[in-house]
Parts: sequence; C-alpha cells; structure tokens
Amino acid sequence: MLNFYLNACGIICALGDGPEQVKARLFAGETGLAATERHSPGRALPLGCVQAQLPSVEHLPLHQRSRNNALALAALAQIRSQVDAAVARYGADRVGVVIGTSTSGIGETEQAMACHVATGELPQDFHYGQQEMGSPADTLARELGLGGPAYVHSSACSSSAKAMASAARLIKMGLCDAVLTGGVDSLCAFTVAGFAALDSVSAAQCNPMSANRDGINIGEGAALFLMTSEAAPVALMGWGESSDGHHMSAPDPAGVGARMAMAQALERAGVAAAQIDYINMHGTATRQNDAMESGVIAALFGHEVAVSSTKPFTGHTLGAAAAIEAALCWLAMQDDNPQGRLPPHLWDGVADPALPVLNLAAPGAVLGRPLRRVLSSSFAFGGSNAALLLGRTA
Repeated sequence: MLNFYLNACGIICALGDGPEQVKARLFAGETGLAATERHSPGRALPLGCVQAQLPSVEHLPLHQRSRNNALALAALAQIRSQVDAAVARYGADRVGVVIGTSTSGIGETEQAMACHVATGELPQDFHYGQQEMGSPADTLARELGLGGPAYVHSSACSSSAKAMASAARLIKMGLCDAVLTGGVDSLCAFTVAGFAALDSVSAAQCNPMSANRDGINIGEGAALFLMTSEAAPVALMGWGESSDGHHMSAPDPAGVGARMAMAQALERAGVAAAQIDYINMHGTATRQNDAMESGVIAALFGHEVAVSSTKPFTGHTLGAAAAIEAALCWLAMQDDNPQGRLPPHLWDGVADPALPVLNLAAPGAVLGRPLRRVLSSSFAFGGSNAALLLGRTA
C-alpha cells in the first residue's frame, strides 16, 4: 500500500512560531487566546492572534502582498531546507502545492475600503488580487520556483483537510513526487462579524463539550507539510470526504455525512475503529456541532478512545484549522513523546447531560505508549465534512 509520508511540518498559530514552541505550550495546557478589540471595535473578544513577527512580503508582486501570505511564508521558512531538497531531488515540475484557505487577503481589502471612506481613494499598496483565493498556492509556488500543480481548496472549515487529501491523490496518480500542502488563514473583521451575526461567537474562551458552551473563538495561522512517498515516522494513512448539504451553517444533527467521512478514512487506511488511539475533534463549542460530533464518535468509536478539541488553544482557524490540528497530532506522534502525551481538552468540566460521555483528555493525560493511529475531523458550512487519519510507520 502506498503511504503518503509527512516528512516535515511548519506551524505558526496563536500558540507560537514553530513546532517546539507550539508543542511546549500545547502540552503545558496554555491557551493562545487573548481578548482584543482588533477585529471587533467596541467589543473585546478572545481571538487566536499570531503574535510573532512575520516575514516581509515586499519582495512579492503587489497582488500577493497580504498577511495571509506572510503567515504561509512563516510556516514555509521552518521547513524550507527540506522542501528545497525535495525540489533538487525531484525537479521543480514534479513538486506541487495544494493549500486550504478561506479568507486569503480579505483583511487588506478591509483596510483599503477604510482608506477609501476616509480619503475617497484606495491606497497605493492595494491590489484586488490580494484577496484571490488562489493566492497562497500561487505565492508559495512562486517563492519556491515550482512548476507542478498549484491550487487552493476553499470549502470553509474543511479546506485544508481536503487540500491534504488532494495532495495525496496527486502523488498516487503519479502527477507529483512531492507536495507542499496544508492551510493558512488570517484574521479579519469580515470573519468575526460574520460569525457574530450567526450568534456563534463566544465572549469567553470557548468551552467545547460543556453544558455552558456558547460558541467559537476565531483564530489565525498556518501549517504546512512536505508530503512525499519517502519513508518518515508519520504518514497520512487515510482520509474521508463527504457532503451532506443539510444546512448552510448548521450540521446535520444525525451526523450522517460526518460519520461517512470518518468511516471512509478508516476504510482507506485499513484500520479498525478500535485501533484509533486519539481523536482530535472539530469541537467548535457550538451547541449543534458538539452534539452532532459527540454522537458520531460514541456510535463509531465507543466511549473509551481519548478525544479532545484543541480550539481553546488556537481558536478556530477556519480554512487552516484542519492542517493546524493535523500538525498538533503530528507533533504528538513524534519520537520525543514515548509516553503518548495527549493534546488536552480545555473546558470548565461541566458535562452536558444531553451529550454522550466521552473520554476527554485532561491536561497531563498520557496514553502510556507512543500514539500510533489518530483521527482528526473537520466539518464546514454547507455540509462539507472531512477526516484525516495519521499513523506511525515505525
């Protein structure tokens, strides 16, 4: 069976810049969320803002200069040597780029429109192309001098899971020998206001699976993987995708599509549900998502498998969420975690009696052995569902 190895991982999010900083704060149970009015004037909200200094984008063409692309370049910088080595080994035309995003450069458009309102003119450094959805893939391909396929998935919160599945298919079909894949999204007022209009934004740190849960916190960040068929400790063993089209912004309460995506990932990997060591839940802390997801997990995996939502650490990074959460799983599966420390579940501990009882990983929880099989789920507006199954290969 062909494996799709995740040879290197770069990550930047509210937890920090780089795998070591992110991993340290994750296992310490330290949230990256902080209250700010930056994207909601007059209303302080907990957001997962990236605090690190980002690379300059001044060397890029004007239409590619955006915070979103700066985040992508920050993640790339962490694995640039491995990517360059792959380009040298396979050739630029045999390396592709597949990225998930949902905001692209909308933040730059917001700033430009504010300038237009104030002065009657758009700023000199604004270009409409900054908000093109394909911009992150185009930018990364340009930065690396690549000639392989380069494109973006934009299906809201499932975007980067679908991007990683597409990357594996490019390798499987023989179109690429290596793919730079993952996701990136940047915070902007448009996104915050949109979720607030749906009454989905919490004024406090999000509280997944709690009886007191009342909505999401939004975040930003990027996670990029170098995927090849060359052996590495962790591989994308399986994935599943479905579209139930139940509602524009609410999940199917029965979770038919969500279960289908998880079951496909298991089947594609040749793994039984009982072999999964840990599940990274989509876990948005909205009433409907947590009810649907917990029911599906209990029915398909039972009540004993360790689970957690990591969104109280990073915020919901939308198009980047699946890749960032896959990266957290990847970090937990490395050789330096022999006892199988689990990404913890941060919440107030007040269980919702209407939800199935799940094995929520408390801070400090360990499996007692290395993590070998993990599943990460992502569910998006419009009923787009995706699941990724990562496995240790050695």
